[in-house]
Amino acid sequence: MFVFEDYYGNQVRLSFADHPFAKAPDHVWIVCRFQEKWLLTDHRERGLEFPGGKIEARESPTQAAVREVLEETGGVVDELTYIGQYKVGEALVKNIYFANIKALKPRQNYLETNGPVLLTELPTNVREDSRFSFIMKDEVLVYTLAEIKRRSLCSNAFSGFS
Repeated sequence: MFVFEDYYGNQVRLSFADHPFAKAPDHVWIVCRFQEKWLLTDHRERGLEFPGGKIEARESPTQAAVREVLEETGGVVDELTYIGQYKVGEALVKNIYFANIKALKPRQNYLETNGPVLLTELPTNVREDSRFSFIMKDEVLVYTLAEIKRRSLCSNAFSGFS
């Protein structure tokens, strides 16, 4: 387990074990790849981030992950892999997933986002880059990318980022 502070100084606990904090988490966060590129969304208030959000009533975490990717990016999930969970403070628990995207469907409305953003590489200075959301600026991203690499879930995806 990893313990650190997020961008706002809240304690974060991160684990790549099977649901260490909650069998029924509150939120999902999905690291996405489409055609050898990172698929992010441009949140209208927060900036660039991987898709994610709250799990709705009578919805499983995996259903929420698939829905959030489609709503925020138009991405159609091909494969979805559970990576781990993180807990912010004592309340908020998020499941982390890795998704391979098979298609991008243009949408009339991307809800609270401006739609999909494709990046060949994530910049090494995400923490200092004002284009990126606070969600991308703590160790959850760093450790999650390392875990995705460790599991060989995507190839050639980590040049330029550590």
